[in-house]
Amino acid sequence: MTELLLKAGTSYLLGSIVGSLVLARLTGGADIRSLGSGNAGATNALRTQGRKFAFWVLLIDLGKGWIATGRIAPAPLSLVGLGTAPGLQEWSVPVCGIAVMLGHVYPLWFGLRGGKGVATLVGAVLGISAWLLAPMVLTWLIAVMLFGFVGLASILSAIALVVAIAVRNLGVPLLMFGIAAALLITFTHRSNLARMRAGTENRAQRLWLLRPRRRQA
Repeated sequence: MTELLLKAGTSYLLGSIVGSLVLARLTGGADIRSLGSGNAGATNALRTQGRKFAFWVLLIDLGKGWIATGRIAPAPLSLVGLGTAPGLQEWSVPVCGIAVMLGHVYPLWFGLRGGKGVATLVGAVLGISAWLLAPMVLTWLIAVMLFGFVGLASILSAIALVVAIAVRNLGVPLLMFGIAAALLITFTHRSNLARMRAGTENRAQRLWLLRPRRRQA
């Protein structure tokens, strides 16, 4: 149990390294939480800072998710006297995955105001199994092309992860991780859902296939 808690704490602290905010401090740039949608993630970075900045934000946020589930979770701690009970070992990856997402959403280093956790979730899933990314990416693309809402696509993509884990029967711990991740992603996109209901949410016009055609003058 002690080792599991230490891994979770390490993953949370890793998640607290929010890509856009770290880069802003290193380069003297603007805090994107005061720009655009106010979100510290890659989507708002792309809208407000451009492709190059967004690329590095995405890389950092993906990377920390991958490190948490692909490196921290499976590796035994080298501290004397610490160990994880056999029944808890299978929970290491799910716990680290959720912890790194929580660190991104509520970063200790940045006043508990971070991003929405999508890129970090993708990185965490990559650390678990690259095959699980296929239904997520496919669902995201289809949802964006049909509806044009990136937030809705992200929520549906997280739900697709739950379905994929259940269909492949990957075990209760991973299923709980998927459910918890989907709930967290839905919660962090609650403002997007509210704007969708109000009809004020921005659409990804370049990807939305069903956008209304402009009338000829």
